[in-house]
Amino acid sequence: MNRYEYIRFPDQCLMLIYSPIISNRLRYITQFIGRELAGTPADLTADVKQFQQYDGPKINYSTEVLPGNGVCIYPHGLLEQRGITHQDISCSEQHGYTVFFQSGGDFGFDVLAASFYLLSRYEEYLPHRLDMYGRYAHENSLAYRERFLDQPLVNTWIEQLRVLLMEQFPAAKFQNPRFTFRPTYDIDEAYSYKYKTWWRSAGAALKDLLSGKWANWRIRRNVLNGQLPDPFDAYNWMDDLHRPHRLAPLYFFLMAAKTGRYDRHILPSEIAMQTLIRQHAQQYAIGIHPSWQSGDDPLLITSEKSELERISQLKISSSRQHFIRFTLPETYRRLIAAGIKEDYSMGFGSINGFRASVASPFYWYDLQKEETTFLQLFPYCYMEANSYYEQKHTPAQALEEMQHYYTVVKKVNGMLITIWHNTFLGTDERFAGWRDVYRQMLEQITHDMKHT
Repeated sequence: MNRYEYIRFPDQCLMLIYSPIISNRLRYITQFIGRELAGTPADLTADVKQFQQYDGPKINYSTEVLPGNGVCIYPHGLLEQRGITHQDISCSEQHGYTVFFQSGGDFGFDVLAASFYLLSRYEEYLPHRLDMYGRYAHENSLAYRERFLDQPLVNTWIEQLRVLLMEQFPAAKFQNPRFTFRPTYDIDEAYSYKYKTWWRSAGAALKDLLSGKWANWRIRRNVLNGQLPDPFDAYNWMDDLHRPHRLAPLYFFLMAAKTGRYDRHILPSEIAMQTLIRQHAQQYAIGIHPSWQSGDDPLLITSEKSELERISQLKISSSRQHFIRFTLPETYRRLIAAGIKEDYSMGFGSINGFRASVASPFYWYDLQKEETTFLQLFPYCYMEANSYYEQKHTPAQALEEMQHYYTVVKKVNGMLITIWHNTFLGTDERFAGWRDVYRQMLEQITHDMKHT
């Protein structure tokens, strides 16, 4: 799933960055920006002579006046620091987009430090308020407070840096990454009525009767009697949606050995659940959906992953946290210890938008250890559950929001990752109209991709 075409100038690096101080933070962010600009990390040097002799695209990341061409970016200081302290941030507008860490130079602000601040999730290591589920509340974030949560701001900054570099180095053949789309699905509750333990089914039926929900009781009875399909069984419909467009979706399965308050899944011990997993593993990529319970017992991540591997007969290396429940740095360290290489949890479970202000995959930087890890993060910007439960959207409003995220990600040639659940794509009356707008959105995206 490589978004880039790797290129290099003959016998030389693509881009050179000078800095008198080369820290792990600087290495991390220049590797990311280099890949975004041309698919290969930029080279760093603290040698003034080497920088001056280099005739390709280059950035002077210092306040030193160096003869010759080169984009000059004055350092803010964040990338030279160690440790985590409060950062005094004042936002302003430049060329129609938000900036901070204003420092002068050719770019007007320290794009390297600002990008690092957002990608490292620096603010999530500082004291903050938790939401009702004990997660980092989105209201804490700079992106929410300064109203750029709905924008892939880091990608926009990099595109502007590309323009500035091209003005000074017109022979440089920077190459944009291509826009890509990947639908992902969380299988939290594979079936609404079927394959649940008898006491769960009996308790739910009694609750329907006592609360006067006669329609629910009748549907439950007819589904269990085989007279109606299960409302959450949308899998054939989803297959039919993917097939003509040759989409490569990714499915995350909840595998907790027992149910809980927030883990209301079909147990993996059920033959029907194992069959469902194997069917998907044969034709799609699958990953682990670490349970809510695993947030309290770290050993469960490994056992749940092992169970998914046993059933699917595949090596599992992708994950997304159930309820988007994660805490930095603990959760990501646990995922690494469990053998996870790609995580798709970077987003909010309470509002749609770009949690890290980026629409590109990036490696997690462990801010406490000051080191780049091999855990690659794939940020999502849209989840239908946020639209429905948190933002109280109608299907029409959801479609409008999806179109917005498609537009802004496409503009920066980013990766659009969406989250949907089989529950919304079935026949449950609560979600009437939702799968129609999802199909409409997918058809628009795939049509555009074929004609560009």
